[in-house]
Amino acid sequence: MNDPTNDKKTSGPVLNQDQLRIFFINHLNRIFCAKSHLFERLPELTEHVHFQDLKHAILETWEDIGKQVARIEEIFTLLDEVPSLKNCEELIGFMESGFSGIYHKKEEAELRDLSLLFYLSLIESVELASFQLLQMASIKMPNKQIQQLLKENFDESKADRSLFVQIAARYIN
Repeated sequence: MNDPTNDKKTSGPVLNQDQLRIFFINHLNRIFCAKSHLFERLPELTEHVHFQDLKHAILETWEDIGKQVARIEEIFTLLDEVPSLKNCEELIGFMESGFSGIYHKKEEAELRDLSLLFYLSLIESVELASFQLLQMASIKMPNKQIQQLLKENFDESKADRSLFVQIAARYIN
């Protein structure tokens, strides 16, 4: 006999279009908050960097983030939504707590740079995971351009994270 409850367990939960849209917009807003905050903060952080390769990587990432924010704003436009910086305090607090460790290493340039690399890599990892989940959710979105914009953001974040890891490897080796 077929047990209908058994079918639900194997197929997993199914979100309706409205639920998926709410999830998508809420989490797109969170990544928008993170990227907007980083866009504001990264130029200031470069003033505390000792290693020039790291400074160049941060500035390159800053340029990428500017493009990513513009793409996210385009996605909101395609969805007839407006991005919001509301309800981002916890995420911004997480990012700022990581950056505060950098200021405690004022006298030790190498440790300060390595700490900065650690936090930037961590933040990029969170953003990568976010973009990846948003890409999966975007498959159900009506406009296929959304998928492409998210893929571009994912690819840039992945490249930026790899660059930070490579620079960190120079410090450690």
